[in-house]
Amino acid sequence: MEEMSTPQARRLALGAQGFADQRPTGRIDRRHMRKLMRRLKLLQLDSVPVLIRAHYMPAFSRLGPYRTALFDEIAYQHDEWFEAWAHEASVVPVESEPLLRWQKQRARRGDTWQGLVRFAKEQPEYVRSVLDEIAERGPILTSELRDPRPRTGDWWASRSWGQLAADWLFRIGAVGVRRSSGFEKNLDLLERIVPAHVLERPTPSDSDAMKSLLVHSAQAHGVGTADCLVDYFRLPKREAKALLPELVEDGRLIETQVECWSKPAYRHPGVSMPRRVQAQALLSPFDPICWNRNRTLSLFDFHYRIEIYVPKEKRVHGYYVLPFLLGDRLVGRFDLKTDRQRRTLEVRASHIEPWADPDEVAPAAAEELRHLAQLVGADDVEVSRCGELAPALASSLASR
Repeated sequence: MEEMSTPQARRLALGAQGFADQRPTGRIDRRHMRKLMRRLKLLQLDSVPVLIRAHYMPAFSRLGPYRTALFDEIAYQHDEWFEAWAHEASVVPVESEPLLRWQKQRARRGDTWQGLVRFAKEQPEYVRSVLDEIAERGPILTSELRDPRPRTGDWWASRSWGQLAADWLFRIGAVGVRRSSGFEKNLDLLERIVPAHVLERPTPSDSDAMKSLLVHSAQAHGVGTADCLVDYFRLPKREAKALLPELVEDGRLIETQVECWSKPAYRHPGVSMPRRVQAQALLSPFDPICWNRNRTLSLFDFHYRIEIYVPKEKRVHGYYVLPFLLGDRLVGRFDLKTDRQRRTLEVRASHIEPWADPDEVAPAAAEELRHLAQLVGADDVEVSRCGELAPALASSLASR
């Protein structure tokens, strides 16, 4: 078994995620986005618009300010990516579609949300009529169906028949999603989104597909425990973990012991370790480098939780908090919000890790916040007094 220090594991992980590369100096274009997706394998979707929708952030964190419409064009107009259940709702390259068919086949057999399974069994004619209408009129909103069949009651009961049918058809792979600029979900046949040459590829066995996804996870992680690799594509835990010894035996993964990690890890043999990482980036709560909180703690000694659903009086760091990466360490965190009416990026709280140097962190954070303001369409950055880094940050922003 290989051995590796925590700083080495951290550099390997950051390098695999693209943080060891220099940012482009010119305009961010389709080539940069394709390279990003090849590295990350997927981008998690999230509709919370407090700052900006989170799926636009990973590209910004690695590449700098860019035209966010480029993401939508690649995913929803030019069909290079498509929506799928991967790490929650995500976009993935269309080439990955065969590796996700096992999910859809299992959903057809009832291995998905039981309310949907029950609905599909009880209303097969209605489901078929929705599929026929999508084939005839798609892309289409569920509210535009000829018979959306609204219901009343709690959240589950209040979902229309059209929404339930669409959700079922998506989970079994019959339909896909195109998004409008307002993030509205338009339904279309999957065969009109994923190219025919991909759909015609043979379907791998469940175990072969999961092995490939575990290897993809290791490429995106650099190094990670079994829990990390399984979590990346949200694979069935027991089933997927049982495949790891075979991947090691075949040389597709290398078993590794990372200093201070209680569990064995797995390294992808093709991911190189950078000599140093000089990153400077604000990270979305849904960025792959920090979405697994246990991994964030073990790699960076950084305890991170999303406090959106925590009562205000019990929050420690704020409502929508972004970690700040400087070099190869997470050195602080900022509670951020975009005030679109005032065209202002609000820094509601500014926190620094106890061991970090404010004179080093504040100027770097100020620079990234100016870049973020450009991304979200803000003309100004406004810093509140909350947080121990606030005075130094406000001074750095004022000294521009």
